Amino acid sequence: MKCKTCGEKAAINMRQHKLALCKEHYLSWIPAQAQRFIAKYKMFSPEDKILVAISGGKDSLALWDILIKLGYQADGLYIGLGIDGGFGYSDKSLHFCQRFADRRGLKMIVVDVAETYGSSIPELNSKTPRGKDKPCAVCGTSKRNLMNRVAREGNYDVLATGHNLDDEAAVLFGNTLNWLDNYLLRQGPVLEAEHSGLVRKVKPLFRFYEREMAAYALLKGIDYIYDECPHSEGAKTIYYKEILNQLESNRPGTKLIFYLNFLKAKERGVFAEPEIRKEEMKACESCGQPTMAPHKCAFCRLVENT
Repeated sequence: MKCKTCGEKAAINMRQHKLALCKEHYLSWIPAQAQRFIAKYKMFSPEDKILVAISGGKDSLALWDILIKLGYQADGLYIGLGIDGGFGYSDKSLHFCQRFADRRGLKMIVVDVAETYGSSIPELNSKTPRGKDKPCAVCGTSKRNLMNRVAREGNYDVLATGHNLDDEAAVLFGNTLNWLDNYLLRQGPVLEAEHSGLVRKVKPLFRFYEREMAAYALLKGIDYIYDECPHSEGAKTIYYKEILNQLESNRPGTKLIFYLNFLKAKERGVFAEPEIRKEEMKACESCGQPTMAPHKCAFCRLVENT
């Protein structure tokens, strides 16, 4: 297979795009496409201050690398969850993030959940009924709260996450399968800060396949953690990804078509947002962040009850 641009040996063949590229042109194609998506969906401008949520995985580190290459002001945020202590999963993740930042002279903010709030994520999981059955739910609640807090306190204009197309398509598949209309209303590459205290959230990699981001990280020489979170075993999202991978194998482009047609449906007004949602948000009595709860947000209640 030859590179479509220069005719040299291709480093990657993307059947869904009917495009094969060599290393040089692939490493320039990815940032160019990312910039196109950023501009099309008006995610942020060159003047904006961006906070990138990093986990040590290929997607978040590749996103940070791409934004810096494109000339954006981007700092990293790593949240230490305390999973498998003693240089376990969290420590390894931090190691890859710190090395990435140090080698490039980038600013990285580290928030350790256990040091800050007295309990690690596994400890919070073990002490709550919800956590025992759905550990990822407790983790997600904690990370969303902390990411928004750090971004707000640091006066960042936008929070960027490394969710790729495989991630987004799997979540969409689950939300559609169970017809979770509230989640469908909020899903998309841009989540506006519609309430005071919330920071705008964007997903610049939402149109890139996971395989494409893995290839970018490999060809760019980005070291990242290969291990999956030990608590993710049996997660529904992984099951949904496996189903979509089977469809993609038979019909390349299925994931992209599925997700982009969903976005088009939202633009046509297929999903209408209830007006009452905007009126229900109020400031948490403990941390001051927006919440739908009467007094305290889910994260503060979680920490205080353990």
